[in-house]
Amino acid sequence: LDPLDDDATDYLANKVTPVLRKMSEFPAPTFAAVHGPCLGVGLGLAIASDIVYVAEDAKIGSPFANLGATLDSGGHSLFVERLGAHRTMDLIVTGDSMSGTEAVAARLFSRALPTEQLLEFAVDKAVRASRGATRAFLTSRQLVHDIRDNGTGLWKSIADENVAQGELCSSQDYLEGFKAFNEKRAPEFTGK
Repeated sequence: LDPLDDDATDYLANKVTPVLRKMSEFPAPTFAAVHGPCLGVGLGLAIASDIVYVAEDAKIGSPFANLGATLDSGGHSLFVERLGAHRTMDLIVTGDSMSGTEAVAARLFSRALPTEQLLEFAVDKAVRASRGATRAFLTSRQLVHDIRDNGTGLWKSIADENVAQGELCSSQDYLEGFKAFNEKRAPEFTGK
């Protein structure tokens, strides 16, 4: 993008923000596998994912200190939430980056793996999740997003969990899960 191009000034608002909103509203947990440089919009998309697996040697950071620009794609909010204000400002102002291993240790992402294992691992986990209790996963995703987005406190969260559990008790997956547990076999979930 040419920063002086009028179309470039609206790029984030018209292209990236709608994608981030769709990811947030997607009716299932979202997965990301990150390797190589993860900067700018790519970083925003990774951070917006629910579950992020990252290569140990990935390069995570905000290169904007050297561009006269600022972190975007929700990076400020998500960095502060996961890293705290001091570490966020350190990464933004210095332009330093962290490895995938450091990003996981800082609680930015889920797990770090050797690059050659990353994609197979991420796909396996996503496929396993898609075969799991997807209705319950979606409920948990909504509860987590409500805590993150609305600052839901402990007691409200417990009340929301109680309501959600009550609703799930009548689902076919709930009944199948308990039946399979009692029969000491793997459940066969249908998402219903």
